Amino acid sequence: MRYLVLSDVHGNLEALEAVLAAERDFEQVLVLGDLVGYGADPNAVVDRVRDLPVAAIVRGNHDKVAAGLASVESFNPVARQAIAWTTKTLSASSFEWLAALPQGPMSVTEHVEICHGAPFDEDFYVFDEMDAQRAATSVTRTLCLFGHTHVPGVFRLGASVSYERKPHQEPWVFTLAAPERALVNCGAVGQPRDGDPRAAYGVLDTDAGVLTLARVLYDVRSAQTKIVAAGLPTALANRLALGR
Repeated sequence: MRYLVLSDVHGNLEALEAVLAAERDFEQVLVLGDLVGYGADPNAVVDRVRDLPVAAIVRGNHDKVAAGLASVESFNPVARQAIAWTTKTLSASSFEWLAALPQGPMSVTEHVEICHGAPFDEDFYVFDEMDAQRAATSVTRTLCLFGHTHVPGVFRLGASVSYERKPHQEPWVFTLAAPERALVNCGAVGQPRDGDPRAAYGVLDTDAGVLTLARVLYDVRSAQTKIVAAGLPTALANRLALGR
């Protein structure tokens, strides 16, 4: 099976469409949460994802707050303003669909699982080796795909935890074989935060046992213009060009 891995679209339709245009050779889709928040196209993103052949999907923290299932207390002022706008803008259908998204983790195959933050806590950020070590005890599959940090990287879970990041300029392909386990973040489609503004995503080929982390250019200016026109904080538009 060839899966397209999408995480943290954050209402950025231009980025999502660029990924879907770049990767047509997939059979099913894995969605790791945070479809909305920050960006100006929450309904269009939800509609686009609902039309895809999704094999497994989990909610993100912005999804559940937008759907009224969690408090905004943990959000900074800019994120609060964006999520308030998002909730007001969501159609009834999008609101209900987001509210019904399952909480992770979710098993995809006997070797693959997905979550938003970490398997033991959907809101936990896995940034470094210590975070990964804490999450490792709750990983139940050879490969756990996660999002939330918006930073692509691989944590290999052996006797000790090793963290790998690769240059932005080329696709990153790696093979994982049992009994080795790994926590992998394919990066954010709609709001990268690793200094590379291109949309980030993954392609998992379970038959070949290969996961590819890839990037694609998208129309950043159009996404920025929509954010400003919607009355959302200008900082949300500016950061798209910086990948921060």
